[in-house]
Amino acid sequence: MQAGLKNAYHNCCFHSPAACLSITFPTILTLLRIVMIPVLVVAFFLPYPWSNELAVGIFIAAGITDWADGWIARRYGLTSPFGAFLDPVADKLIVAVALILIVQRHPEIMIAIAAAVIMGREITISALREWMAELGERALVKVSHVGKSKTIFQMVAIGFLLYGEPLLGLPVLMIGKILLLVAAVLTIWSMVIYLQSAWPAISGGRAP
Repeated sequence: MQAGLKNAYHNCCFHSPAACLSITFPTILTLLRIVMIPVLVVAFFLPYPWSNELAVGIFIAAGITDWADGWIARRYGLTSPFGAFLDPVADKLIVAVALILIVQRHPEIMIAIAAAVIMGREITISALREWMAELGERALVKVSHVGKSKTIFQMVAIGFLLYGEPLLGLPVLMIGKILLLVAAVLTIWSMVIYLQSAWPAISGGRAP
């Protein structure tokens, strides 16, 4: 079935490239999330006491568009091949940039290692999914519950670390560090799950 869908997709793109690059409203939201990335960088480095609040606000807004574009696409049938490709790219870009900014501001070994683990996992799993799709076995590396939990801890941790200052008596920076460490552990756990699922194909055997 996946091979049939893939062939249909390629035929669609070959005969009508515009159909594959259709700009739906959810895709516009995804593009907006990408545009937010340089805005986030500028806000982060602004020499004003409220720059961290602005950076967190931009990151939260990006997270809202991430939820909204998927919900709208599914609810109103506005999915498209271009949107399906662009959405995870936008997610990974803004997370990677945010982690780089955090490591730059808080050059601590624990934060640096956690950021490296998260970004390394994203690169590895993206490559694995692309390769498995070529084999027609992409379903073996679909998103797991552990992966979803990792994403929640990761996004909350990034928000706390971008803010990085005490708030209402809460040690925001320390909480952010703990959450990022939990996200890194879940990152490794989810990567092991994906690799175990794909191992028969990786090792040359037959997928289960």
